[in-house]
Amino acid sequence: MKCIYCQDDETRVLESRDDGRLVRRRRECQKCKNRFTTYERVELPRVTVIKRNLAVESFSHEKLSKGIRLSLEKRPFTDYQIDNIIDDIEQELLFSGKKELKSNEIGDLVIKKLKNLDEVAYLRFISVYKSFKNAKNFKKEVDKIINDRKNK
Repeated sequence: MKCIYCQDDETRVLESRDDGRLVRRRRECQKCKNRFTTYERVELPRVTVIKRNLAVESFSHEKLSKGIRLSLEKRPFTDYQIDNIIDDIEQELLFSGKKELKSNEIGDLVIKKLKNLDEVAYLRFISVYKSFKNAKNFKKEVDKIINDRKNK
């Protein structure tokens, strides 16, 4: 692993943490003595996503991450917690065994996860996912959340 500061190849691992999905390594450069953190994650097998307009593209961790991070922005979650949420969703996709996924399957999985996690993030995500056109759409979703809470 190259040092991110001086680009030297000689770094040593000071500490490793493995939570089963992600390995976090704290490293130190032998040359400049700066420390930095690296992360290793299992890469999903090649999965194709079929979009609503029938366009086909490769599954993108970055795209999934961006959507979830935007919905959780300024909410009480750490980057580590958000990474775990994203990893959970990717794990479910991996365990489905499918080589092709419809974009709405991915979106529905994210919605399910966010609805149980944070109502505001859920509303943010679903408003984009379902292309809300006006406040009436928001009100319907808020009413559903309130009714779900009452029925629990």
